[in-house]
Amino acid sequence: MFELNGKVAIVTGGNGGIGLGMAHGLAGAGARVVVAGRNREKSAAAREELGGGAVAIDVDVTREDSVASLIRRTVEQCGRVDILVNNAGINIRKPPEVLTLPEWHEVLNTNLTSAYLCSHAAYPEMKKAGGGKIINIGSMMSIFGAGFAPAYAASKGGIVQFTKACASGWAKDNIQVNAILPGWIDTALTRRAREQIPGLHENVLKRTPAGRWGTGDDFNGIAVFLASSASNFITGAAIAVDGGYSIQA
Repeated sequence: MFELNGKVAIVTGGNGGIGLGMAHGLAGAGARVVVAGRNREKSAAAREELGGGAVAIDVDVTREDSVASLIRRTVEQCGRVDILVNNAGINIRKPPEVLTLPEWHEVLNTNLTSAYLCSHAAYPEMKKAGGGKIINIGSMMSIFGAGFAPAYAASKGGIVQFTKACASGWAKDNIQVNAILPGWIDTALTRRAREQIPGLHENVLKRTPAGRWGTGDDFNGIAVFLASSASNFITGAAIAVDGGYSIQA
């Protein structure tokens, strides 16, 4: 039920953090993983770490031509596209009155428009294969507000609604589309947040019932579940992987 032998999975931003954790889970279940990212050296290192025929392909997920090239090269090198993880993302931490329009567009394009571009480009290949799995990465800010990250919160709220729209529209093609909402995970992105936001580390530990920050490895299992036949009747869901952060009163 959880085997992914013969499947091909693209993970954008798969060369570190949550993306690499999910890539490890998918590879461990038998999938051939395509690490898609902008940093060629990090992607090459991730490819070596994953083994099992993993491939690294350069991509700028904000450009339609680059995303089209990613899908084309994946099919050329791996033969098909079965699983897409839209994980690439950035954050610019500024309050709404300070955030500039170019910064707003940069975050929205990287976090939300990229999910549209990649899903749109992968859809024909998944339909041709008789089905597929798309996993979009949201955030706790998909459901909570944060005055220090208005563009990020807007993009991650949009990810959940985009997930529901694709799930509804593509169910007829046997394509399941779901979102994961990570809690506070120890990544390069959140390490910068801890430097910029006083007391963040202590507040996260206090609020999280599990009593710790998450790691990339905490996403191995959810990646396999949502990419496998075990989740064939689950679509349009937004699943928190947060150590209980979102349920703590």
